[in-house]
Amino acid sequence: MKILITGANGLLGYKLVQLLSRQSGIETIATGRRMISDLPANVSFRELDITDHEQTENLICELKPDVIINSAAMTQVDQCEMEHDLCWKANVTGVENLIDACSKNQTHLVHISTDFIFDGTVGPLDETAIPNPVNFYGESKYAAEKALQQSTISWTILRTVLVYGVTPDMSRSNIVLWVKKNLEDGKSINVVNDQWRTPTLAEDLAMGCFLAASKKATGIYNISGEEMMTPYDIAIQTADFFKLNKSLIKPTDSSTFKQPAMRPLKTGFIITKAKHELGYHPHSFKEGLALMASQL
Repeated sequence: MKILITGANGLLGYKLVQLLSRQSGIETIATGRRMISDLPANVSFRELDITDHEQTENLICELKPDVIINSAAMTQVDQCEMEHDLCWKANVTGVENLIDACSKNQTHLVHISTDFIFDGTVGPLDETAIPNPVNFYGESKYAAEKALQQSTISWTILRTVLVYGVTPDMSRSNIVLWVKKNLEDGKSINVVNDQWRTPTLAEDLAMGCFLAASKKATGIYNISGEEMMTPYDIAIQTADFFKLNKSLIKPTDSSTFKQPAMRPLKTGFIITKAKHELGYHPHSFKEGLALMASQL
């Protein structure tokens, strides 16, 4: 099976490259807008900007992958709120370009979506929950989902939540790394305790992508951790695990943060479908922290 990864420079893309490179019978092609250093010897790289329709179509028609895993996206929520055109181009136009290319090559598309397509009034959510985004990032990701659902190609949508993990160059921060660094520097941090999520280890999300790709599973699947936690809970557990001073962590609520984009208060996912149909089994949050620690 030939699998092409978009956005291979990101956290998920990196974990996918590492995971797929260890699988027998998989030819992996990593793509991105800039060259990736230290690729495994059995993984090739091609430059690709999915917002460029011609480049996307030409490359997919040349390579004819069996599956594309689309991990390319603009995910900075506040930046998306302030730069609508850039966000839409990355998160919607790019997906439409992939759909067009897949339709010409009978390629299955695995697309990554988000809990931010929901309004945060209830949670945890299963795959039948009705989207109602409260920010532009969520709107763009929901629009991409609808584009896939209205297409004629073979597709999987994997929705995920608050991804954390480590890359060798530490270029991608996330809540765990942010908490760890600030506490190590002796800085006091304010962390919200009125938002609920099911945080997702990047390795688990990569495995979910691989399981969906290998089965060419069709439909929507929730891929996340299982534990409902607030960012404050996450910060406290991170401090405890790394033996840092948790008295520096101050609980607060969302109303004290002035951010351009609203955040849904309560999301989190029920992952029963992915467990039963894909064989997906995530790490616990503590196991995720231990895996991160082994990579730092």
